[in-house]
Amino acid sequence: RLVYRYQVTGDEQIPGDGPAVVVANHVSFVDAVLLMAASPRPIRFIMDHRIFKVPVLGWLFRLAKAIPIAPQKEDPATYQRAFDEAAQVLREGDLLGIFPEGGITRDGQLQPFKGGVVKILEQARADGLSVPVVPMALTNLWGSFFSRIEKDGAMTRPFRRGMFSRVGLNVGAPVPAGQATPELLQARVGELLAR
Repeated sequence: RLVYRYQVTGDEQIPGDGPAVVVANHVSFVDAVLLMAASPRPIRFIMDHRIFKVPVLGWLFRLAKAIPIAPQKEDPATYQRAFDEAAQVLREGDLLGIFPEGGITRDGQLQPFKGGVVKILEQARADGLSVPVVPMALTNLWGSFFSRIEKDGAMTRPFRRGMFSRVGLNVGAPVPAGQATPELLQARVGELLAR
């Protein structure tokens, strides 16, 4: 709260118990922290393996039991282990968080959602679980302290928006697992961004 003023709407849509997947746009290095702060329950995030090498953030995400993932072509074992751990999180009745764009946006726009969420839901279905997907949209975070707006990367001019930027999170109604395609989820997140 030192750097952002944070307004959350719709957090009652996050299920109070049972497994669920939360999906959100990815605009900064602290998106997972902001989503965890808004959730009444802990969220286990699947995160790019490289974030674990960043001082402070890497420590924080290890503490939060985030799950590292690498591209399948780069590190097949880490890739598969991420999906195995995701399945275990859902079997234990917990919340799993993913950023289906597969990385932080480079231009502030919502990027196409990848198919990892479908793979996660298919495994959950094979495990006998019906897992809803909760769409979320972080707003007014692009161009802030931790976003990647400059060509040189994050935080080259961290205070250009002022010390206390207003950031929002809009949470939408859960989407049943059987309806949760990457395209539909991207559309729902896009609608939440437009609010």
